[in-house]
Amino acid sequence: MIDRYTLPEMGRVWSEQHKYQLWCRVETLVLEAHAAAGRVPADVVEPVRNAAAPTPEAVAEIEATTQHDVIAFLSAWADNTEPRSAAAYVHHGMTSSDLLDTALAVQLTDATDVLLTKADRLVAALRDHGLAHRHTLKVGRTHGVHAEPDVWGHRVADLAFAAARCRDRLRTARTAVGVVAISGAVGTYSLIDPQVERIVAEALDLRDADASTQVVLRDGISEWVSALAIIATVCEAIALEVRHGQRTEVRELSEAFGSGQKGSSAMPHKKNPIRSERIAGLARVVRAAIVPVMEGIPLWHERDISHSSTERVFLPDAAITTDYLLDLTAGLVENLVVDAERMRANLDSTGGLIYTSAVLLELVEAGMGREQSYALVQGAAMQTWQTGTPFRETLRARAQADGVALDEAKLDEICRPERYVANLDPLFERLAALS
Repeated sequence: MIDRYTLPEMGRVWSEQHKYQLWCRVETLVLEAHAAAGRVPADVVEPVRNAAAPTPEAVAEIEATTQHDVIAFLSAWADNTEPRSAAAYVHHGMTSSDLLDTALAVQLTDATDVLLTKADRLVAALRDHGLAHRHTLKVGRTHGVHAEPDVWGHRVADLAFAAARCRDRLRTARTAVGVVAISGAVGTYSLIDPQVERIVAEALDLRDADASTQVVLRDGISEWVSALAIIATVCEAIALEVRHGQRTEVRELSEAFGSGQKGSSAMPHKKNPIRSERIAGLARVVRAAIVPVMEGIPLWHERDISHSSTERVFLPDAAITTDYLLDLTAGLVENLVVDAERMRANLDSTGGLIYTSAVLLELVEAGMGREQSYALVQGAAMQTWQTGTPFRETLRARAQADGVALDEAKLDEICRPERYVANLDPLFERLAALS
């Protein structure tokens, strides 16, 4: 991922230097287990443990000849080992995937921990914002069209619980990818004791593989990428709400606009939802990782490396982009500008059409047939759409023409927006308990 969207903590997790440090750690843990079991000389452990991780440049120089990244790494690390002879016991009984998959598991779980912290922040931001606006009346929209009265906090609560579910999926996916496999060529433990795998897994606070051939099957990694894609898409859902709310015709919501910020190179009046649009665009990047990574599940027999090149691109990109999206979306919510007066004005802008549901039910409960009631209310509503005459007036005229008596006091009661949201208190109690 380009630097523009890479935050420091997540960038460090996926840096080449950090990767080689993890490779050194895994190899050292394996060597220590061998030495403890008496399979290799005990005096080789300290020199290997003290050897500095090779630089990416040193590995790349050797790989240009070997065309094998693990061999290049081992050679470059051996160059840093004193005495160099101690390095002969590194990678003892292992195959490349033992190192690659185990170190990748550490990267994935470390990346997940960073994401979970950001997810906590987003959930808290949505929770607090929703509670702050539990009484902020707005019009609810279906198909983009005014429907019935609602409160802004209700919409935010829905997104808050979605973000919390995303966080829970990610916690589950962390377990799915936190797998250690140290089982040797084709995974039969022919040249390495299964106890080594268990020792390494315990040291890394991960779990040993249920089974491995030479690679860990990629269903767990696919689950992890899918969890990231869902998180990114929920971020996009939040951003889409802001993008709609910031349209000139709506003007209910807007992103914070800082001092000195410019909206357009040509039109000085512009204040555009640039953060929300960036979120929408980057969510596509994360979703795009699902299929390529999932296609790494079916490999030839015990192993091929068709998954490797794909994962080098998509796993870091998906993690880094999701990290950026969570950070950006949390900031968007924390600084969101809500125009409650404009929300109320928009709610009232259709002249009472948003109360047709309540009027329809009132007529039915008063004894009128549903079809007759629907025809009366719809006819009055269509006249309001066409003429702009307030709904109560068109309803009254239609009722008189049809010989229907209206209970005006009852209509006054049901045509209040607060009536529509009176039953949301349990929802906000659940929202307040969300952590």
